Amino acid sequence: MSVKRTARQPTITSQLCYKRLVADADSYDLLPTAPSDHADLHAAFATIVAKDEGYPQFPGAPLMWEDFEAYWLRSATVGCVARAKADGALAGAFTMKPNGVGRAGHVANAGYFVVDSHRGVGLGERLVLHSFEVARAHGFDAMQYNFVFADNPARRLYERLGFRVVGEVPAVIDGKPVFIYWRKL
Repeated sequence: MSVKRTARQPTITSQLCYKRLVADADSYDLLPTAPSDHADLHAAFATIVAKDEGYPQFPGAPLMWEDFEAYWLRSATVGCVARAKADGALAGAFTMKPNGVGRAGHVANAGYFVVDSHRGVGLGERLVLHSFEVARAHGFDAMQYNFVFADNPARRLYERLGFRVVGEVPAVIDGKPVFIYWRKL
C-alpha cells in the first residue's frame, strides 16, 4: 500500500518566521512577510534582478510590481523577511512554495536574497537553514532549487548544506547553464 504525500496547505501561520538571527556580530529579526514589507522587497529584488544575480527575470528590463507580486508573493506558501535589529532595514528574505502539484507537492522550492550591505556575514546561510525548519513544519520532506546559475556564489553554500546537483540544463538562459539542486529535509 502506498502512502499519498502532499504538502500541507498554508494552515500553519507564519509564526515560524518570528525569530532572532545572529550572523557574525549583526543581529536580525526574522518576521513574516507583511504588506508593509512589499515595497522594500520589490525594490531589493528589482536591484538583484537588474544586476543579473541569480534569478531568471530579464535584467535589462524594469521589474514591474505585478511580475514581482506573482513570482515572490502570490505563489508563496510562506515568506519571511530579515530586518536589521539596529535600524529595521530590510537585509534579506525568503519565499517558499511547493515545487510541484499533486504527488510532487511534498517538495519545497525556495528563493532567497540578501541585500548588498548585509552580505558576507552569514545571513544567507541563516535564512537557508531556517527555511528548512519552516519547510518541515509545512509538511515538505525535501527541497529543490530549479534555476541555480553556474556563476551563483550560493552554490558553495547549498553544497555545504547537503544539497546535491541532480540535473543540469545547458545554455537555457542567455547561453548559461542552470543546475537543479535537491536535498532531503
